[in-house]
Parts: sequence; C-alpha cells; structure tokens
Amino acid sequence: MLTNNQMIDILRRAEVRPSVHRLAVLEYVANHKTHPTADEVYGFVAVNFPSVSRTTVYNSLHTLVESGILRELEIESASTRYDLALQIPHSHFRCKRCGKIFDMSLPRGLDEIVVPGFVVEATDLFFAGLCPDCTLTSAE
Repeated sequence: MLTNNQMIDILRRAEVRPSVHRLAVLEYVANHKTHPTADEVYGFVAVNFPSVSRTTVYNSLHTLVESGILRELEIESASTRYDLALQIPHSHFRCKRCGKIFDMSLPRGLDEIVVPGFVVEATDLFFAGLCPDCTLTSAE
C-alpha cells in the first residue's frame, strides 16, 4: 500500500502536479490490485469527490500513463485497464469465468527470447483460463 506521502513523491519525481484528483486516481490503481477500468476509477473518485467529472478522471489517467506512473493493459478488446507501472515486471492472468485479473510473475528465461538489436520498452504477457476459485466451482 502506498501512503499519501509516497504518492506525492512519485508524482513530483515524474514532474506531475499532485492534485487531489490525481492522488485519488493513483491511490485507487496503486492500492487496489483489481486492474480497474477508467469507469471503475471514476466510480471510486466520485464517491470521495462528488463534483468530479469523468473528463477529469480520464485526463488524470492519461497524465499518469504519459508520465510512466501507470500503464494501460489491453487484456480485453472492449476495455482498457490500468496498473501501477512502478513495479517489478509481471504478467497477468484473466479468469474467463469471473473476469478477475491477477498478477503473475514472468516465466524465467523470457529475456532470452529477445533478438539482439531490439530494445524492449514494455512486456505484456497475458494468460487466460480459470482461476483457482472458479476451477473449484466447476469441479463441484
């Protein structure tokens, strides 16, 4: 869990002004490992700031992605999800039944498949199937 002071420090190091709305957006994405959509982030921020507009939240997400603090995940074709970029590189697993998205460590040796001369700036590896909870439910 990132504290308010840690989030302010992250924003300042990225040269992003720490507005209350940006802090609320960053707090939700960083401290809730649900890989939320923009609408889910808006729903959280609107509870604390009822007068906030969707545009403000979307602009905050865009600013945080552009600054490298957040990253966009395109796991599903119909929606973009968000994740904290300032983490150890990892892959994601999407459960086909419940729709939850889980962080997973990257397989060993993944860096060995990069062809010399290429510069990797991002790695997105997604798995799909049934999570342990849904596997148990389908076995019953």
